[in-house]
Amino acid sequence: MRVENVMSMVGAFALAAGIATFAGASVHAGGTSEARAIHSSSVIIDTHADTPQRFLDEAFDMGTVTPTAEGHLDLEKVRAGNLGAEFFSIWVDPKFHSGHFAHRALQLIDSVYGQVARHPNEMVMASSTDQIVAARSRSPHKLAVLMGVEGGHAIENDLGILRDFYRLGVRYMTLTWSNTNEWADSSGDIAKPEVAHHNGLTDFGKDVVREMNRLGMMVDVSHVSDKTFFDVLAVSGAPVIASHSSARALTDHPRNMTDEMLRAVAKNNGVVMVNFFSAFIDEDYRKAFVAQTPERQKALDALLEKLKGADSRTWYREYNAAQKAWAAKIPRPPLKSLIDHLDHVARVAGVDHVGLGSDFDGVSSLPEGIDSAADLPKITEALVGRGYTREQVRKILGINLLRVFGECEQVSRRLAGKR
Repeated sequence: MRVENVMSMVGAFALAAGIATFAGASVHAGGTSEARAIHSSSVIIDTHADTPQRFLDEAFDMGTVTPTAEGHLDLEKVRAGNLGAEFFSIWVDPKFHSGHFAHRALQLIDSVYGQVARHPNEMVMASSTDQIVAARSRSPHKLAVLMGVEGGHAIENDLGILRDFYRLGVRYMTLTWSNTNEWADSSGDIAKPEVAHHNGLTDFGKDVVREMNRLGMMVDVSHVSDKTFFDVLAVSGAPVIASHSSARALTDHPRNMTDEMLRAVAKNNGVVMVNFFSAFIDEDYRKAFVAQTPERQKALDALLEKLKGADSRTWYREYNAAQKAWAAKIPRPPLKSLIDHLDHVARVAGVDHVGLGSDFDGVSSLPEGIDSAADLPKITEALVGRGYTREQVRKILGINLLRVFGECEQVSRRLAGKR
């Protein structure tokens, strides 16, 4: 899907709401009221939230308003933040669910469908760019619900399972999580000599990328090793995404993207969706978090031992609370840190190649001012304050992701019928 076509769709949505979009203009927005107008007329897309774990393990319902200390996402927060589309993460813990990765993934997928069934007036499943825009064109708006599998181990080395996930509505897959799998190296354990690595992608890993291109499933390079990243770009015939990664030049974490990688994503016409986690966006926080690791991990391991045999709700709630309590021992970074990362990716890769990948409900600390999805307008206001134009802000908020998703759909149509 070309940028002009996406802008046209978003423009139609905004005009229907009675708000001019200034699509294609280079008018600088100047003030809080202008920022609010931009935010309210944009299709805002977040590519990563771990809320399905709450659905499944905590029996959480999106219609329940929860304190931000307990969760970053519910329908009230969605409305307050004008969130238009959310990619819910289908993440399978490689340790606790060893031997039945696909089964756990199916349970998580089912939990997402269950939420939409409970709230049909406010949520709708979406599996295409057209359906995302259509959800925002309705009155009242509905949250477009999409899914991304986080960690290629979930397909259990079976392209048939990959295809089944696509049929169920999964529209991206993160090739690895923090664990290296049988066909792709992860940044999470690349420095561990005891882990068997592959020097990037194996031949089967390259087949996974090609099959994702054929299906129209976006290839996600967050979590992968640097060598895996460049192997993916050499193989993929479609733009890639980094669903929740920030800039390594600002925060020296292997989960983040180097400037060379940012430029490579731009050349690929992909998009980097910036992660909101404090340790990924602020170097001082990262250093403090790393220094805390031995003590924190010892305490968390002891808690896991204590929780053996506990029901899933108790386990999830207590472990999640403990992680947040440890993170809270370190002062949260300012909102400026997050905006600096968005700005850096925009300057290095270009404003067409940056977006939002919050990691809501999957991280233990967010920057000051961002307590939940309800605070997304603060990001728009901060970007306006830095001189970004209306068109540029709308690209960052969602148009860039729509463009990449649309181009993946086009590649899929071109490859239809091939294996």
